Amino acid sequence: MSLEKTEQRIEIRDQQELLGILGRNDEFLRIMQAGMTCTLVARGNVIVLSGEEESVALAEQLLNELLFLYRQGLPITAHDVRYSVRMIVEGRQASLHRMFAETILVTNRGRQIKAKTLGQWNYLETIRKNTITIGIGPAGTGKTYLAVAMAVKALKTREVERLILARPAVEAGEKLGFLPGDLQEKVDPYLRPLYDALSDMLGMENFQKYLAKGVIEVAPLAYMRGRNLNDSFIILYDAQNTTHEQMKMVLTRLGFGSKMVVTGDVTQIDLPTGRSSGLNQAANVLRDVKGIGIVRFTEGDVVRHELVAEIVRAYEKFESSKSKKVTEQEEEK
Repeated sequence: MSLEKTEQRIEIRDQQELLGILGRNDEFLRIMQAGMTCTLVARGNVIVLSGEEESVALAEQLLNELLFLYRQGLPITAHDVRYSVRMIVEGRQASLHRMFAETILVTNRGRQIKAKTLGQWNYLETIRKNTITIGIGPAGTGKTYLAVAMAVKALKTREVERLILARPAVEAGEKLGFLPGDLQEKVDPYLRPLYDALSDMLGMENFQKYLAKGVIEVAPLAYMRGRNLNDSFIILYDAQNTTHEQMKMVLTRLGFGSKMVVTGDVTQIDLPTGRSSGLNQAANVLRDVKGIGIVRFTEGDVVRHELVAEIVRAYEKFESSKSKKVTEQEEEK
């Protein structure tokens, strides 16, 4: 490794772009500095990199990738900076650039939707290549939002004729009777995250129009029995709360010209004691079936507040410790 010192200057177009790259009160600059072994200093509209040649070269790659992302009209987040630092340090610039270069969908307001982690990018590739995709991971990994984006894209390009949204209602029991209103009103509260995503991507007016025409359909699991869903993009959300029977029933509704994405978080199972998740079973039973892709997200794919990833990590550690303790107690018996 070269120990020769060098200095490199990266010119930024204007103060607005500088703020976008360095963050308010230099928040992003501090993240970059913490992850890089060279020195980064902002002087006017120029960022000066100084240090060992290889370290400066890595920092230059980092800034160029963040500028590339920003100049596409996307606001930079602290997550983007931290993740980019990690990817550059690990020598995965090509993968990072490929991820930043691909736009999945442009929302009704002109905002681009992109993968934010390689786990998300792999998930999108899996959806493209397979007829059924099972996405399992903690909250904040974008597994459902990205599935909705792919569904909207398929609808816009006329790959499918309608979107089917399904979720186990009320802790997998589908006890809808006590809720007021018609079927749509009964399940609306449980599908709100999907509705919010669809409104964002299509615009509220188009979303309501598609709902009224049946292009977008809400289908509680109990109402999917006996149907064959052709030319549809089906999303089963919160699938960790399906029973084995429900999961098998939903998967076998798949018709010709359709795609299905099943998402869930196996750490948030609300099934009654003694009932195991249909999502876990499906992932195990179907892992070698051609045409079915299974993606498992980790806390590294969490793109919400950085504390969310820490919370996920802490709970995984706790559950692992608890499981180990139970195993040890059983062995002692």
